[in-house]
Amino acid sequence: MKIAPIKNEKDYQKALKELEKVFDAKPKTPEGDLGQMLVLLIEDYEKKHYPIGPPDPIEAIKYMMEEKGLKNKDVVPYFGSKSLVSQVLNGERALSLKMIRALHKGLGLPYEILLAE
Repeated sequence: MKIAPIKNEKDYQKALKELEKVFDAKPKTPEGDLGQMLVLLIEDYEKKHYPIGPPDPIEAIKYMMEEKGLKNKDVVPYFGSKSLVSQVLNGERALSLKMIRALHKGLGLPYEILLAE
């Protein structure tokens, strides 16, 4: 296969098919090198044509709670009260700056996610 920029959807699909052929190739082989180049080209095309925006802050909090096995009562210190936890997680109230700081420090959620609209 000739390496060339991915310019359109047809090129993208062709690159994906070629990558499937060499995906399990050993590194430092011609097939492995081809696979690495295809991955870079595909990633570049996907970033431009299929961008993934930041997750919803509330969904990110819920996800992190689930991952850490936390219940609403466990995150009260980050929100201030039980009722605030419920209001925020149900979308009835926005996160305050104090909550954002506490969630960043306590759960390790990036500010970029917590500040997303």
